[in-house]
Amino acid sequence: MGRRNNRVLFENIEVIDAGAKGKAVAKAPDGKVVFIDNAVPGDTVIVQTHKKRKAYYEGSAITITKYSEKRVEPVCPHFGTCGGCKWQNMGYEHQLFFKQKEIEQNLKRIGKVELPEIKPILGSENQYFYRNKMEFSFSDNKWLTLEQIKSDKVIENRNALGFHIPGMWDKILDLDICYLQADPSNAIRDFIKAKAEKLNLSFFNTRNQEGFLRTLMIRTSSTGEIMVLVQFFHEDEENRNLLLSAVAKEFPQITSLLYVINSKGNDTLYDQDIKLFSGRDHIFEEMEGLKFKINAKSFYQTNSEQAYELYKITRNFAELSGKELVYDLYTGTGTIAQFVAKKAKKVIGVEAVPDAIEAAKENAQLNNIQNVEFYVGDMKKVFNEEFINTHGKPDVVITDPPRDGMHADVVSQLLNLGAPKIVYVSCNSATQARDLALLDSNYKVLKVQPVDMFPQTHHVENVVLLKKRES
Repeated sequence: MGRRNNRVLFENIEVIDAGAKGKAVAKAPDGKVVFIDNAVPGDTVIVQTHKKRKAYYEGSAITITKYSEKRVEPVCPHFGTCGGCKWQNMGYEHQLFFKQKEIEQNLKRIGKVELPEIKPILGSENQYFYRNKMEFSFSDNKWLTLEQIKSDKVIENRNALGFHIPGMWDKILDLDICYLQADPSNAIRDFIKAKAEKLNLSFFNTRNQEGFLRTLMIRTSSTGEIMVLVQFFHEDEENRNLLLSAVAKEFPQITSLLYVINSKGNDTLYDQDIKLFSGRDHIFEEMEGLKFKINAKSFYQTNSEQAYELYKITRNFAELSGKELVYDLYTGTGTIAQFVAKKAKKVIGVEAVPDAIEAAKENAQLNNIQNVEFYVGDMKKVFNEEFINTHGKPDVVITDPPRDGMHADVVSQLLNLGAPKIVYVSCNSATQARDLALLDSNYKVLKVQPVDMFPQTHHVENVVLLKKRES
């Protein structure tokens, strides 16, 4: 009963900002902040709250009484239900404005460091169909929209192939179309679903842990290559072959057709044995003549074209002359390390994931790059004085950590190391700002360049150049 009393209706409040995780921001009559799911800055809305905290409310706009000039009509019929492109109802120029604003506020409020003029955000040329990797889930109990529930029509076919409804691990939205990955992604997904139903194959039930078809992954590359991986819950060789043979015949342009038999409780691939059905077990991405071999488990930036822009900014910030020793921390599969290698004397890459380092070494060999070395280990443990004594003191450190930012021990080691320049690439400007504050005693921020990798979402990357202060 108490929880229900926390639900408050606010009438005609103006949305004034866009906040964290893509939420719209308004002020309640009592002065508290209200985070709203489905509104755009400039809207005037009636909000039904569903959560109350000391300093803020969370809620949804149930009525828009005045529409913002920043609004546009979403192109996707699934907008509002899917949750993948939360900003599709806001013009792209406004998306860029709020991404830039978020970075500036985080660096100023959290970092509290002296900043240069922050460069205007680099927008993405492609605002749709920009992703090179998509993952879809099969379900025998698809999510029904409000319209479907209200209609008198009995929906007998509950099979779905699509995305998880936000916050609901067992509910899958059946997709008609997705605007994130270029053709033939939609055609492949639709064909697989239709063929599976024609073959009477069972779709997975997450709660009961039963069914045959589990997940579908589609990867594409700028070179035109395509990887398709179907995950099955159990082996059924006859039906597996029938489905995959049909896919191979319908889409001869598929370079790599793979499958997995996964009967464990979750559908992550990283501990699974990937099987090759046809083609080869990898595809290639290319950047400035460098080839990167990508297998089913590889990490690669999901917006290939904008990744190229991000890496160029990183390399430009490093200001390499060919004489520098470069450390590339959190190197992943060594993409940045190899991208900057031709302008450096030597690059040392460090990464915690063994498979990623193996891929980095393989790609360096493939590209005949002789001046890179890769090492595997937990960053806070391997990046120590012994490591530096062995490999030399770097002239430039490039760091591209996960969303949590750098471990405090890594920041401490960077301060002890005292490299003349640090280029910090981040997908989370809040943790980046925290780390900049820790580095501020020894380093000054010289350049800041935001980059939009994910149009129609609130996510944004940021590149910062730090230079060692003169003692």
